[in-house]
Amino acid sequence: MNYIVSALKYRPQKFDEVVGQQAVTNTLMNAIAKDHLAQALLFTGPRGVGKTTCARILAKEINKAEGLSADEDFAFNIFELDAASNNSVDDIRNLIDQVRIPPQIGKYKVYIIDEVHMLSTQAFNAFLKTLEEPPAHAVFILATTEKHKIIPTILSRCQIYDFKRISAYDIKEHLKNIVEKENLEAEEDALFLIAQKADGALRDALSLFDKVVSYSNGKITRKIVSESMSILDYDAYFKMVDLILEHDIPAVLNQFNELLYKGFDAHQFLAGLSSHFRDLLVAKDSKTVALLEVSDNIKQAYLTQAKKTDLPFLMQAMELTSQADINYKQSKSPHLLVELTLMKLASLNLDEVKKKIVDIIPASYFRNSVKIVEELKSDSEKPKLSISPDQTAEPPAKPIKPSKTTQPKTTSNTSGITIGRIIQKKREIEERKRVKAGEQLPKDNFTQEDFEKYWFEYLKKLRKNHEKNLLSILTIDQKPQVIEGKIHLTLSSMALKKELERTKEKVLNFLRQTLNNYDIDFVIQVKEEKRKEFVYSHKDKFNKLIEKYPDLAYLKTKFKIDI
Repeated sequence: MNYIVSALKYRPQKFDEVVGQQAVTNTLMNAIAKDHLAQALLFTGPRGVGKTTCARILAKEINKAEGLSADEDFAFNIFELDAASNNSVDDIRNLIDQVRIPPQIGKYKVYIIDEVHMLSTQAFNAFLKTLEEPPAHAVFILATTEKHKIIPTILSRCQIYDFKRISAYDIKEHLKNIVEKENLEAEEDALFLIAQKADGALRDALSLFDKVVSYSNGKITRKIVSESMSILDYDAYFKMVDLILEHDIPAVLNQFNELLYKGFDAHQFLAGLSSHFRDLLVAKDSKTVALLEVSDNIKQAYLTQAKKTDLPFLMQAMELTSQADINYKQSKSPHLLVELTLMKLASLNLDEVKKKIVDIIPASYFRNSVKIVEELKSDSEKPKLSISPDQTAEPPAKPIKPSKTTQPKTTSNTSGITIGRIIQKKREIEERKRVKAGEQLPKDNFTQEDFEKYWFEYLKKLRKNHEKNLLSILTIDQKPQVIEGKIHLTLSSMALKKELERTKEKVLNFLRQTLNNYDIDFVIQVKEEKRKEFVYSHKDKFNKLIEKYPDLAYLKTKFKIDI
């Protein structure tokens, strides 16, 4: 006895047997029952979802509706044309000649044209008149996977039915029925894995199912499906993400190398990892958990691992894996690309924003301040304190020099108003009152090192608030020096000096509070310009331009231009 593949053996013979296309089949059955069926129909949708099957069922049902026996052979009433190989004008003309002959049995002749988008433009044009005014006994069913390739004049003459991708759950249930009919044993997780691999195409799922049955020897498990189809099991991704969350880069790389050693494709692993992060994101919210097309056991595993992650991590992880997936084929070293992506994923806990600030400010500015740079890089590891809403926001009676453990950090909200900002504003009001009343304000001594610490903190604040003009002025030349409690700053032009004097109170208010010294002031000097007796150099011209357009100083700093 010849073996029959499942796709043919279990091909639906009635509309009720069609899987996952209830909207289409119900419409067709109602149209037949009420005799409202159009004579030209277009079935469009992905491959393997039942377009040709529904066309054949429809061809039989419209003749059965005339009261003939259900066992009647209507083979002479059904004509199928594969437009992929019969796409010329002559092929269509031969079809048109056949259309004129009425059926001998039944009422209708049905012409099924598969892959109709493959017809040439001339063939389409030859078909137009017949499709618009077909004989009363003719019904045309056109099937295609690419509706956009069909000319509009054909589309306007057809009643269009859109077939959708079949859900993984529906495919799993269909495979489960086949398992029972074939007296096989199968794990639900294994059937879900086949359904997901089929990507909405039932015909593909049945082909994979036949392959797994041959490999499994009657008992289908998740492990057997993974091995036979060379796809990674859920456990591989759960284990990899656990290692990523532990930031164990060596273990992550070893795990990836082990998967490659077993013969799994790196590109498929990357795409699967991106999908896994998506599923974790879906599992974070009870409203979207239903989008997980997996068994209950796997769903519980997703819910458990999702609790270990947060939304920013998952969003960044999906962005990294998706970008690596795009770059994979163009990469000269795809293996290294995947390893680099995994290392980035395992390092997502680092504060990338603070690292970028170090890169933005010119390295020459910190040439003699290595300690400050190192302190900034390690700042993300220091504990952060925040003020809760129930805490009082009253300022202290006198300014207190903040310390690492007592200084409150501000936390932002969606409206832009923060508790830290309110405290800051009240402090400024209290300080102005005390100055007017003649109160003696503190003048604590501070060192160059103390000054540089808070000076650099203020530069970070400017960068965060996008105050680029002031940031460029404070970083364009040499760093300030503290001499007898005064901040000596040398600028290259009078224009920069005037701009700083206009906004220096903002800087001084910050330094006075953080250093607890209200006698601090700027001593601004301008470099002496030597009179040129010859043609200006490029550097001289640039300095002149800075005097007229101070923003050029920021551009020089930003792009590290050497004049």
